[in-house]
Amino acid sequence: MEATDRVRQAGVFSTVRRSVRMTVGQKRVWQSHWSELGRTQEDLPPGVLDLAGWFGREAPTVLEIGSGMGEATAQLAVAAPDVNHLAAEVYPAGLGQLMLWVEKYDLENVRLLQGDAVDFLRDHVAEDALSGVRIYFPDPWPKKRHHKRRLVTRAFVALIASRLQPGGTLHLATDWADYADRMLEVCEAEPSLRNTYDGWAPRPAWRPVTKFESRAQAEGREVRDLIFTKRTGS
Repeated sequence: MEATDRVRQAGVFSTVRRSVRMTVGQKRVWQSHWSELGRTQEDLPPGVLDLAGWFGREAPTVLEIGSGMGEATAQLAVAAPDVNHLAAEVYPAGLGQLMLWVEKYDLENVRLLQGDAVDFLRDHVAEDALSGVRIYFPDPWPKKRHHKRRLVTRAFVALIASRLQPGGTLHLATDWADYADRMLEVCEAEPSLRNTYDGWAPRPAWRPVTKFESRAQAEGREVRDLIFTKRTGS
């Protein structure tokens, strides 16, 4: 499946859909599990999605934007079985691979969305519905002329904050220094959020090492984490 980049009023969209073929195993698990675990954004009915109904239980729900090949998502779901984990990704191979991890670990607390998380948050998630949002290693769009395509903007952070419960967290990680600085700037500018730390957060031991982080370390780039919490009464 292919799609071109989309740039909307907010200036971004969550991830770029790549033309990547699924493996035989990914196709098999898609055919057997997608109807149970997944939703395609285009097929969602208008209005707010019943997250508890989709997961089959009431539990804190964390949205991961850009779950990639899903190994980190699966590890986080294994480590926190009392949390509902919703992975948003656009390309089928990544979602298929995540479903293979779900099958391997017999996970019941993972659901998958194929589509753009900006639209999903705006159109289908109620205010104060999420206990957390995670954005790990979003596309850095390193060329200056492409910075306008970066996901983490003031408008998007404000949208995320409106969907977080009081006390909910926004956790960001990137290995691009100028993007990290911009993330810090736009998150600190959002009045309903507060930085949990004085500047950068120490790397949480519970956050799995992704292939992007391993590559960054091999290439000598420093990985920075930011953890912001929604203020109570916001």
